[in-house]
Amino acid sequence: MTDAAIAELAPMVGVRAACDTVGAAQAGWYRRHRQSVPPPRPASVPHRDRRQPRALTEAERQAVLDELHSPRFADLSPTEAWAVLLDESHYLGSISTFYRILHAAGEVRERRRQATHPAKVKPELIAHAANEVWSWDITKLRGPGKGVWFHLYVILDIFSRYVVGWMVAHRETAELAEVLIRQTCLKQGIGRDQLSIHADRGSSMTSKTVTMLLADLNITQSHSRPHVSDDNPYSEAQFKTLKYRPDFPDSFGTIEAARLHCQHFFGWYNEEHRHSGIGLHTPADVHYGTAEAVRDKRAGVLAAAYAEHPDRFVRHPPVPPKLPTLAAINPPPPEEPAQ
Repeated sequence: MTDAAIAELAPMVGVRAACDTVGAAQAGWYRRHRQSVPPPRPASVPHRDRRQPRALTEAERQAVLDELHSPRFADLSPTEAWAVLLDESHYLGSISTFYRILHAAGEVRERRRQATHPAKVKPELIAHAANEVWSWDITKLRGPGKGVWFHLYVILDIFSRYVVGWMVAHRETAELAEVLIRQTCLKQGIGRDQLSIHADRGSSMTSKTVTMLLADLNITQSHSRPHVSDDNPYSEAQFKTLKYRPDFPDSFGTIEAARLHCQHFFGWYNEEHRHSGIGLHTPADVHYGTAEAVRDKRAGVLAAAYAEHPDRFVRHPPVPPKLPTLAAINPPPPEEPAQ
């Protein structure tokens, strides 16, 4: 109502008199009826880009760099240079300021020569049949007392998951590993240029003794990359199966007890364990080539079950799991089809 009265009186007596007449502030009238566009707000400046009032000037920053670049300070740390200048009654800034100025100039780095290590090549191994790629590793078995351990050496065929060789010993040495590998190759009838053996980078695996044996047998040697836990998955999975079995004890009283337990376990693992990674066959069936006959027998049983009750199989007749066609450690990515 007040603005309407001022708008009616203003053409006749003016805005000031109209405001006085109705008892309203003239400034408030102009503020409410401003016709001009308000000035644009200045663009905000990020905090890191704002000029700090206590910051050094460019000349002062350059003076710090000139001192640090001088021959007498070229081989000293900024902290020592700051102390020397302070002893000479010359203060250019704090120690942290020296470092900030050097960092802005890209001059804060390790000046000593550093050892460089080339990137380790990712192992890529593929097996299309048994006795093409073995994986071996060593795990510890708790002994009868604190700090007493037995060492279990296991060699595994990655295609069949068959444990081709194992040994329990009091210690881990390259000489024992060499004996186990040599005897296992002899037992499996490994020929020259037939086999690749993969292991991690333990001292026994990378020893000169084992390396010379494999070279003598023309066996390709492969190692996991440092600090890469999944470069030896088959051996690690086999150890987990061993230690997660219900009958695996917390400790072994003697090394003979450990050997007896492993003898029972590996007999079960090779001959009775239906492994999900090989079509629910036993490792022995796949390793020695009898898995196809077992699968045909399974297929006959499933076909008979389907013929008796076809209504119980909604989508398709049942078939046994497929046999593996290959096993790989870090298989290469599939090639993209050509455009």
